[in-house]
Amino acid sequence: QVQLVDSGGGLVQAGGSLRLSCAASEHTFSNYVMGWFRQAPGKEREFVAHISRSGGTAYYSDSMKGRFTISRDNARNTVYLQKNSLKPEDTAVYYCAGSSYYPTALRVFEYNYWGQGTQVTVSS
Repeated sequence: QVQLVDSGGGLVQAGGSLRLSCAASEHTFSNYVMGWFRQAPGKEREFVAHISRSGGTAYYSDSMKGRFTISRDNARNTVYLQKNSLKPEDTAVYYCAGSSYYPTALRVFEYNYWGQGTQVTVSS
């Protein structure tokens, strides 16, 4: 069973950047579609982006497109989320997730592995 460890969150001013990382415990990391979600206080967990097993294809939520970039390094068993032009409304706990079965996973139930989350706070 794969374990995912999120890191890279923190406090940043509006307009700034952060790069989140998610390290997987298994060498079969390349078998999983990897995604990022976020959850703000009092809100449901929201899809951010996902990336294909090879890293060749990525898909973004419309509200994040152009500001966030998802990437992966299968040799390092790690997926990244580069976040630029951050806004206060991007404040949330960010979770990485892995999907064994769904090649275009967009919804929470389509992911069977989850990281513990990393807090991102954007100040105005």
